[in-house]
Amino acid sequence: MLALVLTVGLGDVEVASDELWTLGVVAVEERSGVAPGSVELWTSLGDDVSSVTSSLEGLGHLWSWRFETVDERVSETWRDHATVTWISDDLFVRPAWLKGAAPDVDGVQAISIEPGATFGMGDHPTTVLSLRALRAVMSPGATVLDVGCGSGILAIAACLFGATHVRAIDISPAAVPTTVDNAERNNVSERITVSTTPLAEVDEHFDVVVANILAPALIDLADDLTRALSPSGSLVISGILAERHQHVLDALAPLRVVDRADLDGWTAITLAR
Repeated sequence: MLALVLTVGLGDVEVASDELWTLGVVAVEERSGVAPGSVELWTSLGDDVSSVTSSLEGLGHLWSWRFETVDERVSETWRDHATVTWISDDLFVRPAWLKGAAPDVDGVQAISIEPGATFGMGDHPTTVLSLRALRAVMSPGATVLDVGCGSGILAIAACLFGATHVRAIDISPAAVPTTVDNAERNNVSERITVSTTPLAEVDEHFDVVVANILAPALIDLADDLTRALSPSGSLVISGILAERHQHVLDALAPLRVVDRADLDGWTAITLAR
């Protein structure tokens, strides 16, 4: 497994961390640097060196960075504690390596996920909320745009809920192979296309747009999220705090709130024109 190590000055830690988050990393670890007053930020954007290098082009003139090989046995001990997450009585998400973790029962759907270096195991409250909200607005034959697809869990779920075509995009290069693999694992690969295409360059309109990303990104992308929505479509957003999200809704005006659900301090909101 390749770790990305960014070396920054002590005063640049917060700014550099924010830059890494915008690239789609799922965790950042701070370590003391070799030089006095320096800090190393350890993270991962996947094992595709060329793709990661391309993503880091804008940071090259600000800070130095390198790759380090990490022992996967140490970095992935969390897998030993992963469990099945039930979304509803008839839907659950399970880690791909725990195939026997829940019984195969008629009428119960399972989404099998290998997250790799991406966000999206199904256990985070925003993912649970997004899955429930997505299911509520889906209709057979719908087209879906998954913005910030991560492991592809929402794109896969949309197919299970009846979507004929799902376009999945993410700024993280690790999301593309991970989503492709998970789509194949769940037998829906023929209905999902995935890329790192910026939302601003997506010129289609969709019946459902879902974006489980952080509030600053939702605000930055508000105009394009609205533009990508068909006239009678539904926008599902999450990744926002239950007690602080009005600024996100203001950015998405004049879309109106149709539904909202909270879980463990997080919220998911469905909007329409």
